[in-house]
Amino acid sequence: MDGILVVNKEVNMTSFDVVARVRKLTSTKKVGHAGTLDPDASGVLPVCTGRATKIIEFLMNKDKAYRVELILGKATDTQDASGNTLYERPVEASLEEIEKTIYSFIGEKKQIPPMYSAIKINGQKLYDLARKGIEVEREPRTVFFHKIEIKEIERLNDKVRVLMDVECSKGTYMRTLCHDIGESLGCGGHMASLVRTRSGPFLLKEAYTLAELEELKNKGSLKTAFKRIDEALLHFPPVYVSASDAKKLRNGMAIKCAGLTPGLYRIYDENDSFLAIGKILENGDTLKSYKWIEPDNLGKDE
Repeated sequence: MDGILVVNKEVNMTSFDVVARVRKLTSTKKVGHAGTLDPDASGVLPVCTGRATKIIEFLMNKDKAYRVELILGKATDTQDASGNTLYERPVEASLEEIEKTIYSFIGEKKQIPPMYSAIKINGQKLYDLARKGIEVEREPRTVFFHKIEIKEIERLNDKVRVLMDVECSKGTYMRTLCHDIGESLGCGGHMASLVRTRSGPFLLKEAYTLAELEELKNKGSLKTAFKRIDEALLHFPPVYVSASDAKKLRNGMAIKCAGLTPGLYRIYDENDSFLAIGKILENGDTLKSYKWIEPDNLGKDE
């Protein structure tokens, strides 16, 4: 079982819970997820098994997309609906002013990670400190909001509900976006719900719930749910090598490969089997193995 399962994580489950279930489903020890999704959130969680765990770092670095529900007029200590109320204020801004404020977040921004997060400071996870009532200084992170699109906006008595689609860089907290929008408007805000609709190249419409994966296993067709390892790496251009050159690369040797731009590549053999992630060095004519994956024939004709 070497490949990627695109899981539609349910609410009230941790990402680790999903990994444990997939490990049991696949009877595979080497299993890891490619980007934590909060227990209160649902949606796309890529889970890598077997040799696919070697590419987790490349999936973690990809952009994400979310469907976010924001409630203005109430701020919480966790920045989402599960937290304790810090304060409530009536939303005095017009809907037009709210929309303008939300769209002003598009582009590069500085974001302070929430205390209720898995980030470690001095070896301690922030959420462990937060549960003890301890707040520590956090360095702002540079994040990028590629797109924000408001789908619904409505007044609910003295509060305002906003449903929006957000496309952003890795490491961006939607809870903090909601909090920061509320602070900008002076009324406070928190995230009411969250669905991750895309993680890297993988979309919600192609994701399986754990129940669906269980059903496939019972039918003996779990393998059909797997994505090939190289499907997560299509942003790297391909390069094909001979059997003799593949052996050299496997043994850590460099080969000549003229006419290519320096950077990372997908390496295939003459039979179109994915072998490794390779790197063209700065001189532009030398190819080395950057991360050897081994042949992956998942989903190909035998």
